[in-house]
Amino acid sequence: MTREEAGKRDQGVPLDERITGALVGAAVGDALGGPVEGYSPEQIVERHGGRVHGVVGPWNGDAWRTARPIAPYHKGDGHVTDDTLMTHALVRVYATVRDHLDAHAVADHLVPDLMTNPRWIPELEAEALPLQRIFLAEKWLVARLHYGHVDPREAGVGNIVNCGAAMYMAPVGLVNAAHPAAAYAEALDVAGAHQSSYGREAAGVLAAAVAAACAPGATPDSVVAACLSLAKDGTRAAIERVCEEASRHPDFESALRPLREAVAPYDTVGPDYRSPSLGARRPSRLHAVEELPVALGMVVVAGGDFRHAVLGAVNYGRDCDSIATMAGAVTGALGSPVPEDWAKTVAEASRLDLWEPAVTLTGVAREVFARDVRRRRAHERAFAELGGPGCSD
Repeated sequence: MTREEAGKRDQGVPLDERITGALVGAAVGDALGGPVEGYSPEQIVERHGGRVHGVVGPWNGDAWRTARPIAPYHKGDGHVTDDTLMTHALVRVYATVRDHLDAHAVADHLVPDLMTNPRWIPELEAEALPLQRIFLAEKWLVARLHYGHVDPREAGVGNIVNCGAAMYMAPVGLVNAAHPAAAYAEALDVAGAHQSSYGREAAGVLAAAVAAACAPGATPDSVVAACLSLAKDGTRAAIERVCEEASRHPDFESALRPLREAVAPYDTVGPDYRSPSLGARRPSRLHAVEELPVALGMVVVAGGDFRHAVLGAVNYGRDCDSIATMAGAVTGALGSPVPEDWAKTVAEASRLDLWEPAVTLTGVAREVFARDVRRRRAHERAFAELGGPGCSD
């Protein structure tokens, strides 16, 4: 199937299916990528006797509890990671606010949810506060907003610059379905509480990518075009370079090394993911997070096909749970079906209802759109009274 055919295939997919595909797809990508996160494509092949083609067990097998005593997480066997935990937490904020979000909504609703509401944490195989699982870059939210009382719009300044905000911004794109510019602006506001520099920019562009993918007739190329029209500085340059390289490859096998080489000049982490370079994760207008450009590149390589894009992201290695989360969200929003066996396995293993957040967010998205229409009509009437053009039909 050509890329053009893949785009035409999905023109008739309704909003609820796109939202479901994006959120379930993101969770499945997250779970598939978790057990091989941090390793290279070559190490993944050596460990698994070839490429990963579905759900696999922990990297260290039954020794997962003691192999990394500082972080004894059960990554693998279909368990989602903090990417999905944070995505579902953001959906709950939308369910509470039932309108567009900003940085203050993060402080008022997301942070208390992370701190006070115990939930089942798949990687811990226990009920615990989400705060006890999330990474240091996400714990920053609690330290800065709850304990530091920092202005939410500026709280992200000083944090590790990474993809921590981008990895859970798909809901913003879905609430702003088919309106990438609005998704970009809202995500930048929301992410201001969490990230700065190119980490915040990645959050805005990921939301825009998901919103663009929801548009009728959207294709990988139209999604990338929407991202390039909005992205700034190193993020824009990285996306352009990676996706240009991706267009030359018909499958992820041939794309793994070239995509890494294409993004390397913009990535601050360096060649050894587990031993970051001295300049890693510091603010810069010249650099970009690695995860977003590679995720979009895999969507291009796959022609928008969910399975192909996610497996490409997983086998890329490095921060592949987040790369696969993003690729899964975009291809799911494009309307590419998430394999039922993968979704069922991940839901059962993680003890999570992967579909309920989609139902909730679909209702919120419809409410917000109706409210936006009323606000727009009120603005049109006011502007007409000032001598501007008359109201639209």
